[in-house]
Amino acid sequence: MNGDWLLRGRDGRLTVYLPSDDAVLCRAELAPGGPWETPRRIGGDQRLRPGPAVGQGADGYAHLVAWRPTVNGESGLVHSTHFRPRLAPLDWNPLGHPDKKGDRTGTPAVAVDAEGRAHVFVRAAGGGVGMAAQKEKGGWNPWTHLGGEDVHEQLAAVTGQSGRVELYAAGPGGILRWRQEEPGTPPGPAEGLDVRARPGTLRALATSDEHTTLFFTDRHGELCAWRAGSAPVPLLTAAGPGPVSAVRCAIEGHDCTVLAQRSASGRVAFAAYPTEQEPAGAWWTESGPQLGAGAAVSVALDEHGELVAASLDPSTGTLLLTRRKDEPGLALRAWREV
Repeated sequence: MNGDWLLRGRDGRLTVYLPSDDAVLCRAELAPGGPWETPRRIGGDQRLRPGPAVGQGADGYAHLVAWRPTVNGESGLVHSTHFRPRLAPLDWNPLGHPDKKGDRTGTPAVAVDAEGRAHVFVRAAGGGVGMAAQKEKGGWNPWTHLGGEDVHEQLAAVTGQSGRVELYAAGPGGILRWRQEEPGTPPGPAEGLDVRARPGTLRALATSDEHTTLFFTDRHGELCAWRAGSAPVPLLTAAGPGPVSAVRCAIEGHDCTVLAQRSASGRVAFAAYPTEQEPAGAWWTESGPQLGAGAAVSVALDEHGELVAASLDPSTGTLLLTRRKDEPGLALRAWREV
């Protein structure tokens, strides 16, 4: 999944969204902190192509986007909304194609503005970025092209604490950024970064009223943090390939950013530091069993605002969960299968 696939719903229950062959599955807690339901397939028998995306609004609703095959050699994007963990998600509804028609062009990304409108971004066939956004009173606005050239397939979309949407894309010339200046308007080009990022390593997080922070791995293998208006800060060597998962939480009364990533050893690595204070330093601590190649990790906050993390091993389909212990530091409970 592109985006954090472990989410807390508005009723406090956790939900995971899991790609599986030609579908997306969801599982939810039966009660906050309790047992989990069996997996459910979203959208019935409709077949999907690999690479779905998920985003969540301030209202707690999850928005999912995926490609589906249409006619021979072509695909179109579809969207579903999941209002509450124990309810069934809506059926997949077509969004069309950023180039009107054609095959899959890239992995979509989703962000939801303060009014609850989903914004869907995807690389277009020409190498730029296309966007479709929900209307205020239902339906979708037509696809628009935001620009860009030769962007990498995976994009990072985020909603700032102001409720405005931002988008990051990496390309051969550096990192591109678009920002929504007014609610309901398309994001426009904003300050970028003349630094090359490894493909598929972008992840953005709202870290203050003024800023979002972009995490990416540079060509030297360093995990960097960047906020517009300042230089990127190398945090530590990336634990492994792919993007980090990131969340803000209180640790011993301090506002901290927690990062998680599957390490080169196959275990899950965690790091934490005071939010937006990268010079304070961070270091990785590995946790849990070894996972297969391509395993994913996602972090979120539970109903008490405490850290919870999930890992998915695609080679076995095993879903593991851990939570922070009630003790100083970032100590975690033993991982358990759900």
